[in-house]
Order: sequence, then structure tokens, then C-alpha cells
Amino acid sequence: MATNIPSGSLASIVASTIPTDIPLQEQIDTFVARGAKYVPEEMARQVDSHIEHLAASGVAESALKEDEQAPDFTLPDALGQAMTLSQLLTQGPVVIIFYRGEWCPYCNLELRAYQKALPQLQELGATLVAISPQTPDHSLSTQEKHELAFVVLSDRGNRVARAYGLAFALDEAGKALHAQIGADLPVYNGDNSWELPVPGTFLIDQSRTVRLASVDSNFFHRLDPSAVIARLKELK
Repeated sequence: MATNIPSGSLASIVASTIPTDIPLQEQIDTFVARGAKYVPEEMARQVDSHIEHLAASGVAESALKEDEQAPDFTLPDALGQAMTLSQLLTQGPVVIIFYRGEWCPYCNLELRAYQKALPQLQELGATLVAISPQTPDHSLSTQEKHELAFVVLSDRGNRVARAYGLAFALDEAGKALHAQIGADLPVYNGDNSWELPVPGTFLIDQSRTVRLASVDSNFFHRLDPSAVIARLKELK
């Protein structure tokens, strides 16, 4: 059964006790197991229902696929500086992580794992960027809180997430669930759309071809950095 715990200090405390030297999915599974005792049974059912609804919507299946051309984009980083995909690609391949926001403990574990893998990614010539619909202020909070040394971009309105086939709008039940766990999306994202991206990871080569795409409507599932590193080595 899927479970969740409210975001905030409790989630941070639980996450901070999870070793960083185990695979990312094992970290997330450990977090879920440890957090289960804090989750009311009704909330757990609501999370299960939300994930089932996302799976049935087909949003993951509509996302950008391997061998397709990645849409170019320009987005502001946490300090408001514009970053353009095609410009980043002049330096080498680009790894893009679409994450939900700083309120999401699974996203935070994912970002932590990719930060740890950053030296290996850079050795293979790749640039790592993370994208969420949060405002730049919340992106900056994410970057500072987790001491991220890679670019964190603000996709206000999920414009880029939509171009990559990841954006979806929460229904009323989804809005209530996220409000219950402290994810006030209008505050975090700066609009009233209640839209999020399905978490996704893409490896894009210098021709803007997607060489690796991992998208899952179950937000407990994330791609381990080792898979990206392995594919990068194949590109050499």
C-alpha cells in the first residue's frame, strides 16, 4: 500500500536518517516504510487513489520518448538568470530532472542522490538541471536547503513540463490531499492552476535527441543516477 507523510520538519528528520550510499529507490522505499506509522489510514487510501487516478489518466504514456526531439526552452534559475537548453547543449549532453517541488520528500531524496552523483555526471561531460513549477524564491530555497551545486530552474505555469508531456491538473480530491499534507501549490507555484509535472528524468544529447526517458505516474518511483551514468558512458 502506498503511503505518505506530511511535508516539513518531520519528513526532513525521517529523510535525514536514510543512508546516501544505497540506491535511490531503496532510499525512497525506506522513507515510506519509516513514515508509514505517521500516516492515517484514510490518508494512505487517498494517496493510493491519487496514484491510481494518475496511472489511469495516461499522462505518463503521453510524455516525451526516447529518440524524439526535446523541445528547446528558456527558464529562469533560482536567481532569475535565464538558462536555455540549446545553449547548455553546446557544452555537452544535458540531464533534466522534472520534480514536483520542495514540499515533496521523494523529490528531495532524488535531488540529494543526483547531487551525490554530480561529479560522475560532470566527468562524463553532462550538465544537470532540475525543473519544477515553483517560483524562483522556492527554487532558491530548494537549492540552498539541499546544497545543490547544479542548476534549479523555475517552470512557472508548467509550460516546459507541458511541452514534455508531463503536466497535469489535480482534481478536487487531489487538491484536498495536497492541501492536507501542506503542499499549498498556489503559494509554492505562484498561480491557482493546481498543476504539477509527473516526475521525469531525461538525458538529451547535443542534437537534442532524447537518449534516455524515465517517466512514472507513481511518484514513489524515481530513476537511479546510475542508469543515467551508464547511458552517458554508451554515448562516449
